[in-house]
Amino acid sequence: MSPSRRPILVLILASVLTSAGCGAGETAATVAEAKASAGADGAALDADRARALRDESLASARVWQAPTAPISEVNFRANPAGPDGFAVDEEVVCRFQVRTVGGTTPKFYCEVAPGRPIKVKYGANAELHAEVAASRLLSALGFGADRMFIVRKVGCAGCPSFPFQSLRCLDRVGVRFACFPGGIDYERTIDFDLVVLERKVEGRVIEAVEDQGWSWFELDRIDPARGGSSRAEVDALRLMAVFLAHWDNKGPNQRLICRPGADRPDGGCLQPFAIMQDLGATFGPTKIDLHNWRQGRIWQDRPTCTVSMKHLPWEGATFPDQQISESGRQLLLGLLQQLSEQQLRDLFDGSRVTSHDQLTAESRHADAWVRVFKDKMKQISDGARCPS
Repeated sequence: MSPSRRPILVLILASVLTSAGCGAGETAATVAEAKASAGADGAALDADRARALRDESLASARVWQAPTAPISEVNFRANPAGPDGFAVDEEVVCRFQVRTVGGTTPKFYCEVAPGRPIKVKYGANAELHAEVAASRLLSALGFGADRMFIVRKVGCAGCPSFPFQSLRCLDRVGVRFACFPGGIDYERTIDFDLVVLERKVEGRVIEAVEDQGWSWFELDRIDPARGGSSRAEVDALRLMAVFLAHWDNKGPNQRLICRPGADRPDGGCLQPFAIMQDLGATFGPTKIDLHNWRQGRIWQDRPTCTVSMKHLPWEGATFPDQQISESGRQLLLGLLQQLSEQQLRDLFDGSRVTSHDQLTAESRHADAWVRVFKDKMKQISDGARCPS
C-alpha cells in the first residue's frame, strides 16, 4: 500500500469503530423494512401480500415431524448424513466468498464447488460446540435444525487473515481496499483448524421483512385446523427450548421455511416448517456452562406446568411464560426417553463440548453432562399430570 493511502485507511477504520453501534444498525433496519419478501418464483411481493402470506404460513406451520431414523439408533459422534455432507476427519478446501455475515461468532462463506457455498464458523468459541450438540439433538428428536459438521480443518483460498473482521468492515464502510489490504489473493490458502461447517435446512425462507424469522409468542397462532402442528407438538417444542436454555431467541434466531416442492403458484406454501437456528447460546445460559445449566429449573411452577425464561438473559426475550399441556409434556418425554446413556455421552463428546478450552475440570467429563441431562428429564417426568 502506498504511504499516501495509509492516513486514509486509518480514518476509515476509525469511522468503523465509532459508527458501528448506531448509524450502521439504523441503516440496516431501514433497508430490512423496505425489502419485501419474494414468492416462489423469486419475484418481489408487495408488503401487504408478503405479510398475508407469512401469516397464512405461520398458521399452518409444523414444528415437529416423526424422526426419519429411530432415535435409539442415532450416532451422535458422526456428522449428519447426506450426499453433500462432510466426514469428521475431512480436510475441506474451498474458495472464499465476499458475502455479508452477521452476529458475533466469527464466520465466512466459502465455495466447496461452483454454486455450492457453505458457512464456516471458526475460532475457540463455545458457541460452535453448543450449536453442534443442540442441532444434532433437535434433529434426532424430529424438530427442525440446520446441519452442523465438524471437520479436521478448512483450507480457504483467498481468505484474509481475519475474514470475519474484514467482511464486517466492508459491510459498514463499503471500501474494499480498506478492509482487504492488498486485495483478495486466491493463490494464497489459509488453514482454519477450529471450525464447524453449516448447511441450512433446504427450503425457501418465508418472511415479510428481511431477517424476520419468528418469535416464540407467535406460536399461539399455529392452528391445527389449518394444517398446523397440534398443541402437543408446539408445547413439546417450547419445553425443549427451556430444556436447552435457548434464551437467545430473538426472531432471526428462528426461521420459517417452505419445504422444497411445496411452493404454491400464488407465493404461498403447502408445507411450512418452523425451525430453530443459531443455537450457540444453549446449555448455559453462558454457552456450554455446566454449572448454570444444572441450576436452571424446567418448571417455574410444577402444579400448573408453567415454564419461564424470565431468569435468563434478556428476561426470556420473545419467550413468554407458558403453561405446557400434558400431551406436550408426554410427547417430549417419550422422545427423550428413547436416548441411551451412551448416546448422550456421544452427544457431548462428539460435539466437542467436553474439549472446549475454557471448561472446568468437571465439564470435561461427558458423564457430568449426562447426569444433568437426565436430571432435567426427571424434572419433566416427576409430578402429577399437567392440568391442560
